Amino acid sequence: MVTSPLYAVIDLGSNSFHMLITRLVAQSVQVVDKVKRKVRLASGLNEHNQLDDAAFARGLECLSFFAERLQDIPTDNIRIVATATLRIASNADQFLEQAEQVLGKKISLLTGEQEAVQIYLGVAHTSCSVDDRLVLDIGGASTEIIIGNGFKAIKVTSLNMGCVTFNNEFFPDQQLSKNSFTLAVQTAKKLLTPLATDYQTIGWQTALGGSGTMQALTEILNAQHLPAIITLDFLQQIKNQLLNFKHFNVIRIKGLSSDRIPVFASGLTILTAIFETFSIESLQLSSGALREGLLYEMLPDMKELSIRHRTIKSLCQRFHIDEEHADRVTTETNTLYNQFSVDTPLLKEKIRENEFKLLTTACTLHEIGLLLEYKQHQKHGAYIINNADLPGFNQEETQFLALLIQMYKGSIDISLLNNQTAVGKQNAKYLLATLRLAVILCHRRQDEVLPFYQAKLVSDTIYLSLPRSWLITHPLIFDELKQEHQHLQVLGLSLSVVET
Repeated sequence: MVTSPLYAVIDLGSNSFHMLITRLVAQSVQVVDKVKRKVRLASGLNEHNQLDDAAFARGLECLSFFAERLQDIPTDNIRIVATATLRIASNADQFLEQAEQVLGKKISLLTGEQEAVQIYLGVAHTSCSVDDRLVLDIGGASTEIIIGNGFKAIKVTSLNMGCVTFNNEFFPDQQLSKNSFTLAVQTAKKLLTPLATDYQTIGWQTALGGSGTMQALTEILNAQHLPAIITLDFLQQIKNQLLNFKHFNVIRIKGLSSDRIPVFASGLTILTAIFETFSIESLQLSSGALREGLLYEMLPDMKELSIRHRTIKSLCQRFHIDEEHADRVTTETNTLYNQFSVDTPLLKEKIRENEFKLLTTACTLHEIGLLLEYKQHQKHGAYIINNADLPGFNQEETQFLALLIQMYKGSIDISLLNNQTAVGKQNAKYLLATLRLAVILCHRRQDEVLPFYQAKLVSDTIYLSLPRSWLITHPLIFDELKQEHQHLQVLGLSLSVVET
């Protein structure tokens, strides 16, 4: 069997150099390797915008490492790009010439607008959100702001400000002060203010960002078991925490890793200025950015299928999921959900469409762990979901999917449900209960076995009405439903099986 061809993307960023190596497996991208090196190219720019010898050496040494991995990848499957610092540097041509000799490949120097378009495409290819998007990316020496719809970037801007250059200008001695924050935010606003009217006139429905600053803030929210939604209030809270430390060396914030600290404060000031200038209410982390945009545009037919459908279909193929049974469970989940919604306003009004889609995705993937073994297949399934690359699902959604798969039958750990942040606690209980009952009702794994039945959810009691004759001929399912009453009590729910 011929193996899928490898694809490589290298991004010579202002803060870090990245290499992403992937291959196509079952209509989806499988990451083979990721390499990141903190080159901090932008910090090597002097007052004349010349890269110093140390920056040259760091960059070329890193590329010599990358060159080893490119030897066996077809040239047509490789994209290598340089961004802001090498747009600014007066001796960029000299660096790029030497870099191409090291790599043995051509490097494309992207304009700011080209970089912005590729960042947007990376978000569009990997994030499942409404089509009208505002996309932000704060790099080491530039910041990109894009409004787009679907796979089309409508308004793009690239500004010469980034977390490394702002760090050098406003936090050169790694001291944290209120005055430094204020000056940095004001400087960013001067660059942003002329753009505000045009962007707000076009408008957007959701704001997404995929750079290191947004990743770090999301990690802090996750560590505090808070929804991964960045707001201006949260940015102000983090700024106040940083001001308690006075110096970079002593910064300690739960969830903030040490490697993100050196440019975290400067990135925070730029993001704060963007929030205030554009009146952004909230922002979520995207799954992709520049590298993903370059990668997916190389791959065939990646705009034909929806992102989540492509991801789910790939998992079904790779893990040999019984799709007929998955469809059966999905059908019964739909039936139960629709009947529960009639009598339960909370379920009907507050479960967003996305939350219900997460439930049906769990129906499709609930047996994913069976490929490894039966005995621990729920734990294996949860592990697979938590550790797989799932384009179209953010970290919180992935965590909730894993919990549904881990607890679709058997014992329930209520603390796990309470700690997830993708879905409200009460709705999470209802969704889990719906999946568990659907799985029991489909126990025989045959179509046209179930009789007509009715279900209601009233005051946290589930009433399931089934024909007595059917229950007599299906004693195992009847017994599992009786046991399920005990399990659901952990969720604060009761199950009453009514014989008709």
